Amino acid sequence: MVNYKGIADDCDIDQTTAKSWLRILETLGIIFYLHPYSSNVLKRTVKTPKLYFYDTGLVCYLTKWSSAETAMNGAMNGALLENYTVSEIQKSYQNIGKESYLYYYRDKDAKEIDLLMEGDGQLHPIEIKKTATPEKKMIRNFSVIKKSPLQRGTGAVLCLSEKLGAFDKENLIVPISLI
Repeated sequence: MVNYKGIADDCDIDQTTAKSWLRILETLGIIFYLHPYSSNVLKRTVKTPKLYFYDTGLVCYLTKWSSAETAMNGAMNGALLENYTVSEIQKSYQNIGKESYLYYYRDKDAKEIDLLMEGDGQLHPIEIKKTATPEKKMIRNFSVIKKSPLQRGTGAVLCLSEKLGAFDKENLIVPISLI
């Protein structure tokens, strides 16, 4: 989640300058924001957007990760995989000229859903996990969107599984390689 004060402090600049620099990066197509999903019914949600890079290779370069092994096994490997997955979904919408209605969910109780895709009056909850064998408990937070005015659509865990599967009729297991 974006922390303008933290970015400003790390760069020894003021928050206004940090926001301006991020605005430039967004305009250049280097970063984008994933905004939190909220509705009048879901009042306990956080309001801070998440920042993603379009190019995870650039992320690796900036963090001085010089090999695929470092990226796969480093401390931030889950965050890097999430960034890659969300950015690929975002770029898929852009490449076909459609507006993406992508959000994330996080509330004051730290219940989180990595990605919510809105379409045709439905919300599709998605978790992104760096595992080849996802467990059903990974979708437990999907229930929080039942309070949303939109109908809950099919959900999924995007993961490193080799093949498409399902937990049940409403929740799929989708290999990230298929996106």
